[in-house]
Amino acid sequence: MKSINEIRADFPILRRIINHKPLIYFDNGATSQTPMQVIEAIIAYYSYENANIHRGVHTLSQEATDLYEQARIKVQKHFNARKSSEILFTAGTTHSINLVASGYGALMKAGDEVIVSASEHHSNIVPWQLACQRSGASLKVIPMDERGVLDLQAYEQLLSERTKIVSVQHVSNALGNIHPIEAIIEKAHRVGAVVLVDGAQAAPHLQPDVQALDVDFYAVSAHKMYGPTGVGALYGKEELLLQLPPYQGGGEMIKEVCFEKSTYADLPYKFEAGTPNICGGIAFGAAIDYMHSLGMTEIADYEHELLVYAIEKLKTIKGIVLYGNEDLSKRTAVISFNLKGVHPYDVGTILDKLGIAVRTGHHCAQPIMDYYRIPGTVRASFAVYNTFEEIDTFIEGIKKAQKMLS
Repeated sequence: MKSINEIRADFPILRRIINHKPLIYFDNGATSQTPMQVIEAIIAYYSYENANIHRGVHTLSQEATDLYEQARIKVQKHFNARKSSEILFTAGTTHSINLVASGYGALMKAGDEVIVSASEHHSNIVPWQLACQRSGASLKVIPMDERGVLDLQAYEQLLSERTKIVSVQHVSNALGNIHPIEAIIEKAHRVGAVVLVDGAQAAPHLQPDVQALDVDFYAVSAHKMYGPTGVGALYGKEELLLQLPPYQGGGEMIKEVCFEKSTYADLPYKFEAGTPNICGGIAFGAAIDYMHSLGMTEIADYEHELLVYAIEKLKTIKGIVLYGNEDLSKRTAVISFNLKGVHPYDVGTILDKLGIAVRTGHHCAQPIMDYYRIPGTVRASFAVYNTFEEIDTFIEGIKKAQKMLS
């Protein structure tokens, strides 16, 4: 892997000064920053290849189409899908989950059941509530314990022949816990249920192999993987994608249209109505190239070192409350914490004045906060360009906030 200084040089935003302090960006769980290699891919597309894809016979259209489909193949290879047609470009993880939930909402009936977990992001709760309302199916919830660890015994008791789909996070966005999705998938398949995994928080840190996992659907967002916002991908097993009805209607997703009926295009275009985010897809491919240039294992190892170092330092602060699995081998580089007697928003505000960007609030995971009976947490989430020195400054900032607010 490159040296940390070489990596940081790839990210121009890290040279910003915020409130008269060098920027320390610890909000990677929300959105990671974008390297020049990806920015240059965006500039190149709009400068030299900008055209609509798949439909044109002219040179620019064909060049743009080739770049877009090459990016799809990069996503396919990264996640080890069998075919590029099993990769759908979407607007992100939320769009991907809604696509699947909409399809199953049309296929399910009263008496069917959907299972999610207590640690889910709202984007993996609300679409299933809507699907259940439309179909008459019921929503079941895998409970968690005080560490945010899912109760697999309770999960097994929830599973039955009525279970149609299980939809769970790979990694908790609020706590950083890595959930045992291998076991979750295997147990679901025993009763004939399919599994969707929300991989938004896992994909920046791990490299999921969808075939090895035998997962049915896997959803990711580019903006958490050093890519642009507004684009992501959904992996789906071919046989399941063929069963799902289209999510949206329009151009590109059809074979023939007449007023009596329409027939639909082959995969993946059946689910890609209208002009897509062409530049976003191409830039997503460039972001995957960038991650591989550093090495996926190297990224994971370095971020784990940052996590261990930060947890050790935080534990020295009197009055700090840490949330999540204490076994750091089952965590990604995300830390949620509070200072006793202090509102997380106030801590985040003071850290911002020191140039340190963290996330505060419920992190779109309100059921977790309700479980802990707290209004939210301060969340620090690391990426490959963060440093141990930044963590030291962060620790001093927390101490300063504690002194000011206590």
